[in-house]
Amino acid sequence: MNIKTENIKPVAEDKPNVLLSLNRRRAVTAGIMLGSFLAAMETTVVGTAMPTVISSLGGLNVYSWVVSAYILTSTVTVPVWGRLSDLLGRRTLYTLAVIIFLIGSVLSGAATSIWGLIIFRAVQGLGAGGIIPLGMTVNGDIYTLRERAKVQGLFSLMWGLASIVGPLAGGFITQHWSWRWVFYINVPFGLAAALVVWLALKEPAKTQKPVIDYAGASWLFLSITLLLIVLSESRDMRAWQHPLMIAAVIGIVVFSFLFIRTERAAVEPIMPLTIFRNRIVAVGSLVGFLVGTAMFGALTFIPLFVQGTLGGSATEAGVILTPLLLGWVILAIIGGRLMLRIGYRPTILIGLAFVLASFIVLSRITQFTPRWVLLSDIGLMGSGMGLVMLTLVLATQNSVERSQLGIATSLTQFSRSIGGAIGVAVMGTMMSIGLASQQAQIQQASGLPEAEVAAIVHNPNALIETTARAELPPALLHSMEGALAKSLHNVFIVGAVFAAFALVAGFLLPASDG
Repeated sequence: MNIKTENIKPVAEDKPNVLLSLNRRRAVTAGIMLGSFLAAMETTVVGTAMPTVISSLGGLNVYSWVVSAYILTSTVTVPVWGRLSDLLGRRTLYTLAVIIFLIGSVLSGAATSIWGLIIFRAVQGLGAGGIIPLGMTVNGDIYTLRERAKVQGLFSLMWGLASIVGPLAGGFITQHWSWRWVFYINVPFGLAAALVVWLALKEPAKTQKPVIDYAGASWLFLSITLLLIVLSESRDMRAWQHPLMIAAVIGIVVFSFLFIRTERAAVEPIMPLTIFRNRIVAVGSLVGFLVGTAMFGALTFIPLFVQGTLGGSATEAGVILTPLLLGWVILAIIGGRLMLRIGYRPTILIGLAFVLASFIVLSRITQFTPRWVLLSDIGLMGSGMGLVMLTLVLATQNSVERSQLGIATSLTQFSRSIGGAIGVAVMGTMMSIGLASQQAQIQQASGLPEAEVAAIVHNPNALIETTARAELPPALLHSMEGALAKSLHNVFIVGAVFAAFALVAGFLLPASDG
């Protein structure tokens, strides 16, 4: 495959794809920021409402799928939304995405069973999968690069606020109203967002009737859905003993083969494989994938380290990630201006160096490390992420024609999400293997029966649940804390390896921005 080596369009020649008045651009930006805020907040707002939901609907054994169903469908549909917006227009697709999201919200609020809620959350995720990437794509249409570098920083601030406001809003609404209003509250704001974008955004009329690649979209949806399910279930090594896991892996291979074959023959492929001949898109997707593996691993296992090893509360585990969020938002705002001064490649490489350095420090942290060291290191990680992810979006958008802007933009989010799923699965497996390898030492140190020790080793949740933790024999608790610390040490080393590969890949980006 030949790779295009031309550089990104010079900033001085950059012009918006869609010309709008200043007032219209402001209105469109406000609309897509509101929609993106709702979609981003929905990943966190439900968490604090879940205990009440379970007491109302039951289903404790499958409650995690209330969140997982949303994440799954919002991930697998991202490239489909992006490509369809290239073919059918941003305004139509963005409005449709918001409407589907709101339908899922209403149905989720009206759910009468836990399985109904899971299905309706999946519907909600179908819409959410289009809201955020299409919002970024619209920014790529209506703003120049210089303007986008500033506007996207505001979007990072909005996503940061969504992460903070989500849990607080979920708790307040559940306590003072009803858990159902966690979903219903989306409706008035979502309708406002869709209406504003529909009225304010004007696009060039499509001159040709698009050919939709339904087969390619179906094969992509099925293969990625199975992949995410396998990765989610594989965190428990015992899951591989089930024949359905083997069948799912075979399904991934078959559907992936059918997808690639279909895309090569399609008139308008849902994911044009030729787009990866563009060096910015190809390398940017690889960097996003590798950074995603490291980032989501950190988001998953740092709180576990705080609770399971340091004995912190759930609140402390959540607060410990605040520096990551602050670093991300601040550096995303600064990073846009830095990028305009020194270029895409240096900005991305600086961010990747921050991420790698933070994981190296993280892999050296023990139970006795001062808390401020951990907080500072997490802030460094967030700063690196803020520089990398914003700049990847801007670089990718400025390297493609408008006819591929949607799919190119969506690939930056899609690659990061897939990388995150794989990273969490790999690191979770490493943790499980690490704990299992220490089972004999834990049993010897605690003096407890093998069956009791094995139950804790295979399900270390007892270390993070306050009541269960208090009931553990002191000797077993101490041994498990040490074993978990050693296992997470290996997990963070894996994260450092992913970050190192990302840094190496970053050097493959063009050396000049034109």
